[in-house]
Amino acid sequence: MEKPHSFTREELLMSGRGELYGPENAQLPLPNMLMMDRIVHISDEGGKYGKGEIIAELDITPDLWFFACHFQGDPVMPGCLGLDAMWQLVGFYLCWMGGPGKGRALGCGEVKFTGQVLPSAKKVTYKIDLKRVILRKLVMGIADAVMEVDGKQIYEATDLRVGLFTSTQDF
Repeated sequence: MEKPHSFTREELLMSGRGELYGPENAQLPLPNMLMMDRIVHISDEGGKYGKGEIIAELDITPDLWFFACHFQGDPVMPGCLGLDAMWQLVGFYLCWMGGPGKGRALGCGEVKFTGQVLPSAKKVTYKIDLKRVILRKLVMGIADAVMEVDGKQIYEATDLRVGLFTSTQDF
């Protein structure tokens, strides 16, 4: 059976409720921390390193929760939310590939912010290029990623690391 190559918002919400891959496996966060509206492409081939890629999108509207509190009179999407979205997508990829366990961000190499997301923007696009995927006793993904707003690259992260853990008790 061929795996889906895209996911709707409802399917992403199913992941957040543990209904897509099961409650004991990686789940995306629920709103408000779910930082994407859809995955438009996911593949275990291609990408910059030939190990897989993900492209996801978030629709921007002026009423998104973070604009009201970050910052008064100067609304901007927090950079950490874009970075978290990239980790969310790497974890989702590992689960999509069949890896068991709960997802946890393990770090990253370097992060650069060269722009911002304002309430006037229309769409954020995340592009994830998997560098290494380990699906053994250790389940981990390492990826590089960029975030674009309305077609302009504004964030770049290298060596994003996410692991799946069947027990998080000692994490």
